Amino acid sequence: MTTHHPRLTGPGETPDPHARETEPPGPRAQDAEPPEPPEPPEPSKPSEAREQPESAQETAPPPDSPRWARPAFIALLLASAALFLWDLGASGYANQFYSAAAQAGSASWKALFFGSSDAANSITVDKPPAALWPMALSVRLFGLSSWSILVPEALMGVATVGVLYAAVRRRFGVGAGLFAGALLALTPVAALMFRFNNPDALLCLLMVCAVYCVLRALEDARTKWLLLAGVCFGFAFLTKTLQAWLILPPLALVYAVCAPTRLRRRFGQLLLGGLAMVVSGGWWVAIVELWPAGSRPYIGGSQSNSFLELTFGYNGLGRINGNEAGSVGGGRLGGGGGGGGGGGSWGDTGFSRLFGSDMGGQIAWLLPAAFLLLVAGLVVLRRAGRTDAARAAFLVWGGALLITFATFSFMSGIFHQYYNIALAPYIAALVAMGATLLWRRRDRTAAALVLAGTVAVTAAWAYVLLARSPQWLPWLRWSVVAVGAVAALGLLLSVRLGRRLAVVAAGLGVAAGLGGPVAYAANTVGTPHTGSIVTAGPKVEGAGGRHGGMIIVGGPGPGGKGGKGGQGGPPPGGQGQGQGQRQSQGQGKTQPGTPGQAPGAPHRGLYNSLGGLLNGRQVSPKAKAALRENAADYTWAAAAIGSQNAASYQLATQLPVMPIGGFNGSDPSPTLEQFKEYVRQGKIHYFVGGGAGGGFFGANGAQKSASSDITSWVEKNFKKVTVGSTTLYDLTKPVS
Repeated sequence: MTTHHPRLTGPGETPDPHARETEPPGPRAQDAEPPEPPEPPEPSKPSEAREQPESAQETAPPPDSPRWARPAFIALLLASAALFLWDLGASGYANQFYSAAAQAGSASWKALFFGSSDAANSITVDKPPAALWPMALSVRLFGLSSWSILVPEALMGVATVGVLYAAVRRRFGVGAGLFAGALLALTPVAALMFRFNNPDALLCLLMVCAVYCVLRALEDARTKWLLLAGVCFGFAFLTKTLQAWLILPPLALVYAVCAPTRLRRRFGQLLLGGLAMVVSGGWWVAIVELWPAGSRPYIGGSQSNSFLELTFGYNGLGRINGNEAGSVGGGRLGGGGGGGGGGGSWGDTGFSRLFGSDMGGQIAWLLPAAFLLLVAGLVVLRRAGRTDAARAAFLVWGGALLITFATFSFMSGIFHQYYNIALAPYIAALVAMGATLLWRRRDRTAAALVLAGTVAVTAAWAYVLLARSPQWLPWLRWSVVAVGAVAALGLLLSVRLGRRLAVVAAGLGVAAGLGGPVAYAANTVGTPHTGSIVTAGPKVEGAGGRHGGMIIVGGPGPGGKGGKGGQGGPPPGGQGQGQGQRQSQGQGKTQPGTPGQAPGAPHRGLYNSLGGLLNGRQVSPKAKAALRENAADYTWAAAAIGSQNAASYQLATQLPVMPIGGFNGSDPSPTLEQFKEYVRQGKIHYFVGGGAGGGFFGANGAQKSASSDITSWVEKNFKKVTVGSTTLYDLTKPVS
């Protein structure tokens, strides 16, 4: 007997004529909200009325899930977990900047709340603290180790795959959901960031949860789903500030137009969702802004100890226009690039940016397919009713993709390759939805032609991306092209030759489309990644002259060349990143090698001047023992210029180490007078010499003076001690 499921019948679909007979009598739990008065039917042309049942039938999942659905979903989650957890400890503490903050949060509840870099609460990281909370609680429960820091990130990746599956499955079926989840897990930048401890893993999870809630709200206009979406956006703001709200405009617009309820109620629901977002994201901001500045840590990344300044400046509009006070390259490496192909410190901008050498292998494998299938899906559903949930899904995922793509393509401020993880779920959803929709219409020439063309374009583009690493798996690019050509031809012929050929051709098409991403993801999983700037996959020709999009324009490389085409700096990640300093699990030690460079790679350009800015340092056993000596007598065992320098010593000793100047060494925290007072009170034992000192990358002289003046004052007035390869200044022993 067929059981009727009301949730599967969306607006514009043909209802089950026997629904009343199969439903049990009495009130249903889902009718908790008072029913809305029915809206008057919208006028439509006869052709539109005939088309609606057809489109609804093609896009609505069957009432009953197949028996294999749950085992397949569990297998997807287990495979994703295996991918994200495989040899996870090889990356050590990954980004020591955030790992040190997690260690601080595990030792101090105050540091946990504020997101402080050290347990003594001198300064926070340059982001809100939500991404630190899971790591810090894990370290508090299981102790400090690589696994306790990185496992929460991997679990966030598994959860993201699961939520994406659920979002796509509701409207397009189990197969589409499984396909979308697999595409996300195998996206190279996702395989990287769900194994790394930057905030982007939690941000991606919350964004997918928010989209899921909006899609649920679009089914039956229930207010609770918009409230939950607002909560997701609020906590996403506490993860990475304004980037979390990037997709708000298209989602709000789609709901305002397509939700199946009265217009006035739609706007009221959106206001309530916005209120939920403000409350869930604003409570922490309000506490921080109202807390007396003298009894809380300095807000890292700001120049005036203000989280609002950090939000709208360094982490906000500064990312768009390039005017980021205190950032890397601020005023030193040239201004931000303008639109339309302009260039600047963080690389060229324009529509081709995400397809270029720096970004293409991270995210762009299925980007052309996503655009093609988005257009195809909207064309197929062009005659669906205003409230059609399938078309709304294309508009939601497509709007999120387009606005994120446009922002990333033209933003002139700080931009790293790993930011592209934000695009991964949108691409995966659109490819799975569009392919499923066309597959159900494959007996029509137009649908088969679009499917075949998408496979051909994807295979050809994969060849281009793979050719950028000519020495790495050279056979793969030719195999992808050959298999893709056969698949495209098979899809065209299947219109006449039947289902069996279509199934074989579709399988070959999937293999051709995923060959490159799978190889990149496997390479990423097998390579340790450490430091602030990491990338997925092998070394790419033409990308070596940039660091996360930043052009390396320092001193000459080999042969007097620098700054271009891989001649000006070390590999930005992948094969180079992390292999020069493979960390032992949970110990914070490194093997010899320049941070972020492959063993034996030459020192090049500006990268030499970065010192400990982008990566931590090697901490010798003697230096660790010196900092631990009588550590209980001091608030900070040591102070160091820049957060990465301080993080290395803090993770090695698990003692508070003050990061002077924050991440870039350019924040005015502490001032010289404040530092002198700390020393007079006997709160700091050692000052660590060397590194990216003096706030070299500050945007102006005032910002550079704080940490450089502290360095000069210490060197002039205190005894220098060499411990192994580390230079320390004992702040309890003045020179005279």
